[in-house]
Amino acid sequence: MALSQIETASLSSGLVAPTATALTTASGSAPSYSARAWVNFNGTGTVAIRASGNCSSVTDNGVGDYTVNFATAMVDANYSVSGQAHSPSVSNYTFSAPIIAAGNQTSTSVKVGCSVPNTGASGDAVFVQLSIFR
Repeated sequence: MALSQIETASLSSGLVAPTATALTTASGSAPSYSARAWVNFNGTGTVAIRASGNCSSVTDNGVGDYTVNFATAMVDANYSVSGQAHSPSVSNYTFSAPIIAAGNQTSTSVKVGCSVPNTGASGDAVFVQLSIFR
């Protein structure tokens, strides 16, 4: 079908986008899971979300200490958090480190912390990316 035919059909027939379907496993018998929430935020200065899914806000609790708040609550606090932090140059150091759930993991939020490798010191990160799976 020519591009002009697709455009005409969508304008004249009021086509509706297909609805989402459940995930299926491409091969094998293990089930597939998608992220229940994700966020990419700036953790320096005024903390700001760059992009997210099911995250309503990020609270800055102090140096390298953040709380990510969910727009829609999880069913419980038994979810998995993974992520990465990177700071090209903050206070004269550069680091890339894993995000560690610092505690206070609830159905509505998770507290995470960033630390500088080899020092153990907390550090704000320019780029913080998290994924939450349940």
